This record gives sequence, structure tokens and C-alpha cells, in this order.
Amino acid sequence: MDELAIGPLVMGIVGGLSIFLYGLEQVTGGLKALGGAGMSTVLRKLTKNRFLAVLSGGVVTAMIQSSTVTTVLVVGFVSAGLMTLEQAIGVIMGANVGSTVTAQIVAFNVYAYSLWLIAAGYLVMALLRRRAWSRYGAIVMGLGMMFLGLGLMSESTEPLRTFPPFIDFLGHIHNPLFAILVGAVITMMLSSSGAAMGIVVMLASRGFITLETGIAVSFGANIGTCLPAMLAAMGKSRESVQAAGVHLLFNVLGVLIWLPLIHVLADLAVAISPSRPDLDHAARMAAEVPRQIANAHTLFNVLNTMIFIWFAGLIARLMNKIVPRSLAKPDESLPVYLQQAYLDTPDMAFDALRQEIARLGRRTIEYAEASVPVFLKGTRAAIKAQAQKSRANQHLYEEICRYIRTLSTSDLVPHHSRRLAALTAVASYVQNVGETFSVNMTAIALERERRRVTPGPETLKVLAGLAREVRDAFAVSLDALGDPPLAQRVIEMKPRIARLAEQTQDHLSRRLVSSDPHRSVLYRLETHVVEVLQREYYFAKKIGKEIIRRDNESGEDTLTQAEMSDDTNGNGGGGSNGAGASTDSNGDPGGWAEPPPPDDQDATDARDGA
Repeated sequence: MDELAIGPLVMGIVGGLSIFLYGLEQVTGGLKALGGAGMSTVLRKLTKNRFLAVLSGGVVTAMIQSSTVTTVLVVGFVSAGLMTLEQAIGVIMGANVGSTVTAQIVAFNVYAYSLWLIAAGYLVMALLRRRAWSRYGAIVMGLGMMFLGLGLMSESTEPLRTFPPFIDFLGHIHNPLFAILVGAVITMMLSSSGAAMGIVVMLASRGFITLETGIAVSFGANIGTCLPAMLAAMGKSRESVQAAGVHLLFNVLGVLIWLPLIHVLADLAVAISPSRPDLDHAARMAAEVPRQIANAHTLFNVLNTMIFIWFAGLIARLMNKIVPRSLAKPDESLPVYLQQAYLDTPDMAFDALRQEIARLGRRTIEYAEASVPVFLKGTRAAIKAQAQKSRANQHLYEEICRYIRTLSTSDLVPHHSRRLAALTAVASYVQNVGETFSVNMTAIALERERRRVTPGPETLKVLAGLAREVRDAFAVSLDALGDPPLAQRVIEMKPRIARLAEQTQDHLSRRLVSSDPHRSVLYRLETHVVEVLQREYYFAKKIGKEIIRRDNESGEDTLTQAEMSDDTNGNGGGGSNGAGASTDSNGDPGGWAEPPPPDDQDATDARDGA
């Protein structure tokens, strides 16, 4: 061991590996930031059949260089019912193919140009201050660092060529099963199959491993990349476990098929790879084997996909039996779309936030629809039981806010920061609707029940009509999160809702002359109900305005002249009493408290009640 110079060897390997991994992180981070936009939309729309699903999974993974992120996206879609497990299988197979791009890049022997790439990337980052160009510079610089790190490792391992213990170790690694184990372990340690394949390609370029051994190690890398996903899925939803299980099953079965056919796969790789017959044996092996291993790695995943894609339905049924449906009811207060893996890809994180906020809004609509009849004519027990149901929505909103805070600490470009601010505002408006019902309507209902009064059938019918129209507007504002042009429809609904509110107030005023001794109490409570419904539309309209501003990215001037005039004229009817009831120290509804509007325009809306 004294003859080997351990210090320089370890320093070269560890230092080179660190530079390589840092460069790989720069490349993948830049690709995620630049290529993330619309990736989730691509996955959702290009899964009409199994072949498009494979294509979408391959394209997305190649662009963001993370099969983990792709798999997490798929899990979210399956959990939300936006994608079937059979479609998800195709995407996961495609993600395996897309993940081979790193090995293909590393197989280019451009070590001599690594410093030029680093210099070029740094100059782009230093001279071009625009964030998008800075991302491109980081990608180029990252590529240079990857090649530099591999080159340093390659140079530092040169003495191992004649070191007996290392030669003996290579003799063991030529055993395919041991090579698979080594590949799996390296991948799990580095949390990246691309990094593991980069090391394999580097070792092949020095003549340390043969093509067949490199293929066996790549088999292990494919299995190793599944295990972290399996661990992450433990304790999660059934869909998470199924998706991770499909990934593992697909790769393990693929290895079992090709393990006895390694020589066949090697011959195919040699046939499609360039050859260098002008070099001597050692130099030829160093020049040809790295590309052959990269091609074999790609062939392995492509051929497996071509085989298993025909059995996607069978695999889905098998997974449904292996992972049976849980009898426990899922926790509705937990997010479905928000995943930590998206935080490195802002556009995907924003899309997940948009979907989770829309989900919170849909739950709020369901809560409001169930609340109105309970609050207007239910018993005290039913009123309190209904009020308790809002806690799940409150917890979901807190989870959304926690995710927003985490995302806000990321390195966001200006338009990402504006988008995050818009989504934060929309989430707040959605939650305000829920709080308006859970607090204000509960206070109204408890007083109604305490005074033993109930609105008549005709009044209930009139209030139900206004409530239905307001909920339609709120539903359209949620749809506008995914289809921005719909936002203008929400604002255009104001005259109709204002007219219905005015007609409802007229009806209540006519009923005020009734001889019923409790008529004045009912009138006050029924008027508060109208104000709460108007407040719901007020927040729906705020959501619409925020989406219009975000879609045009030019501030207040994007609002139509008619809409601004409508706000200024105050065409909304009723006041704003009861827009936000306070609670006492016990959490019971107390007196009415109007939160101050954030700006003058909002003050106009609040006075209008719409």
C-alpha cells in the first residue's frame, strides 16, 4: 500500500467526484428551471394512449434530467384521478429512457474542452445579467465541471492499473451479479443513476472494465434508482406505493430478462456504436467501450419499454392486487398535488400550487353548499357539526401556505416571484370565502336557533337562488386558474348578482311589514346572509382580477374599462357588515368585525358588497 501514494489517489477521486456531482447538479438544476414550464401539462395531455405516455415521460425526463420528479408528478396525477395507473406505467417507462441522456452526454470524450466550457459558462453568467441567460451559462459551466471531474478521477486512478488488490477487485466485478450489486449500491449512495453511469463510463475509458461488465453495472443502476422511491412511498398513499412498485417491477423484470442475454445486448451496442480500428487494442477499447456502454444502457431501457408497454394493463391489474385498496379513508386535510420534489422546478411547483388551490376552492364550494340549508333551518347540533367541517380546509390552507413559504426561499426569477405572489393572493381569497361561511354564517345560524326563528319557504327559495348564482361565479373563478380567459366572465357576472341581491333585499323588505313578532330579528339575520353571499362573490371577483393581472403581467391597466367603471360606481347593493366575524377566546362566534380592505379599489368593492 505504501507504493500507491494513497493521499493523491484519494484526493483525486474524491475531489474529481465532488466536481462531477456539483456540475451534474448545475446541469439538472438549470434544465429544471428552464425546461419545467408546461411539463406537467405535457404529461397530462400526452397520455391518451400508452405510446404517447411513453413519449411524454421520455421527453419530460430528458428535459429536466430527473426521473424522480417525473415519477412524483405521475403519482400526484394518479392520486387526483387525472391519470390512470395504466397511463402512469407508460410515463414511468418513458422516464427510464429519458434518464439515459446523462450517460450519452458523458460518453463524449470532451475532457480536453472542459475548461473551455467552464470559462464560457462563467462568462455568460457574469456578462449577461438576465436570469434566463444565467441559467444557460450554469448549464454550460456544469457540463464543463462534469467533464473536468471525470478527467480528474481518470488521471488519479492511473496508478491502479498495476495495483494488485485493485486488479483482484476487478476480477470480482466481472461477475455479473456482483456488478449489478455494485451498480445498485453506487446509485443509492449518489442518489443518481446518471452519476453512477458517469463513473462507469469513466472507468471504461481507462480500460478498467469491459463492455459486458459495464452493462451489468448499468443494470444495477436501473434497480438502484428505484429503491429511494420505494422508501419515499412507504406510509404514503396507495397510488404512491403502486407507482414506485411499477418502477421497481419494470426494472427488475427487465434485468432478469437481459441478464442471461448480456452478450446479445453487447453485440447490439457494438453494432450501433462507432469503431476505431486504426488504434491499438488498449487505445481502441478506451475509445469505443464508453460509447458502447452508454448505447447499451439506452438500448436496455428502450427494448424493455417496447416489450412491457404491451402489458401495461396486466401490470396495472397486478399492482392493484399486490397493493390492495386501503380501508382507511384518506385524510382530506392533506395536500394531493404538493410534492417536495417539485421545489427544484418552479414551474412544476406553481402548477401543483394552482391545482391544490383549486382543490381547496372546490372543497369550499362543497362546504358552502352544505352549510346554507343547515345554517338557515338546522338544529344547534347540526350547525356546530357543520362548522367543525371547515377545520380540514383550514389545515389544507396552512399546508399550502407552508409550501409557498418554502418555494419563496428558492432562487426565483422575477416572473416567478410575481406568479408566486398572485397564487398567494388567490389562496388567501379562497380561504376567506371558507372563513366567511364558517364564522359569519355560524354566528347567524346560532342566533337564529337561539331565538327559535326560521325563514319561511319563499325566503329560503329566494336566498337559495342568490347562493346558487354566487357559487357559480366562485366556481368559474376557480376554473380560471387553469383557463385565464374565464376570469373576465366572473367580473361580467356582477350586474346579474347585484340585481339578484337587490331583488332579495326587496323581498326581505316586503316581508318586514309582516305581523310576525320576530320579523325584525329574521330581517336582520336574513340581511346578514345576503351580505355573506355578496362577500363570497367579492372574493370570487378578487380571484378573477388577480388572474387577469397575472395573465397580462401589466398590473391594474389590464382590467377592462367597464369593470373599473363598475367598481367605481358601486353597483353592488348591500353593505359589508358581517364580512368577517370575530371569535371569542373559546373559539365561538362573537361580534361582527370587518377586516380592512388592502387598497382603495378593494374598499369600493367592500362597500358594494360585491
